[in-house]
Amino acid sequence: MKPQGKEILIGLLIGLAANIAGIYLYIYFFSKASIEATLQAALENDFLGSLIALGAILNFLAFFVFIRKHQYYRARGVVLATVIAALIILVSKFY
Repeated sequence: MKPQGKEILIGLLIGLAANIAGIYLYIYFFSKASIEATLQAALENDFLGSLIALGAILNFLAFFVFIRKHQYYRARGVVLATVIAALIILVSKFY
């Protein structure tokens, strides 16, 4: 694998982890139910996309940290993770 591809993959994994962490933190601080119950309610009541979008806010932090450190390929990976989250939101809204 080329060094740029490896850096993009690292950024992608960090972006996905930041998104998952953001979802967890949102549920932990703002939901009175457990994580499983909140995710189940999100699926049933069609607000899973909103939950994913709120989780993606942490991607801004990762993106700007990588830009500040001049790690542009990792920042591209974080943007790719954000695009994947957007596609998941799009699919969840229409299906």
